Amino acid sequence: MSDEQETNIPLDELEVPQRSLEEEDTQSPQSAADLEAVFDVPVRISAVLGHSKMHVSDLLKLASGTVLELDRKVGEAIDIYVNDRLVARGEVVLVEDKLGVTMTEIIKTDR
Repeated sequence: MSDEQETNIPLDELEVPQRSLEEEDTQSPQSAADLEAVFDVPVRISAVLGHSKMHVSDLLKLASGTVLELDRKVGEAIDIYVNDRLVARGEVVLVEDKLGVTMTEIIKTDR
């Protein structure tokens, strides 16, 4: 078989490397108590409604009450960042007299 040919292997035939219990104990937390050391680490959370681009001259002309058009539509999901990293998408909600965000989708990254 040449290097350019693809080989289709059924998923049930693939070997999955097994980790020993010792490796699992050192690599992954087993409970929330194992993460207790990071519970008090502060993080910055940002909920971004949208973006807009303009020239500085136009920015300086903005006054109170000016409507700024964003690149999102009404009802479209907003981006939720933790320490400048996109982690989720969500919706704006009203909780009593304050705005909040409900996460509707968690963004998984390959790190």
